[in-house]
Amino acid sequence: MHSTTYGYLKPTDEQVELMNRLREAAKVYGTALDDLIPEGPDKAFILRNHRTTAIWANVAVTRLSDGTPRD
Repeated sequence: MHSTTYGYLKPTDEQVELMNRLREAAKVYGTALDDLIPEGPDKAFILRNHRTTAIWANVAVTRLSDGTPRD
């Protein structure tokens, strides 16, 4: 792991814009999942995992595959 793995990485303006777009896309898909999937444990699992995926998408914007910060 890179030494900054657990530290705060301030995103660039371009990264912030991309992260906002990813969050909006995740929100649209998350809303569709919430509206279309019947209530129950599977729905809860799907929504929790979708949230996790959305979070990691934003992490991926600021880091390279080896954990080093993107320029």
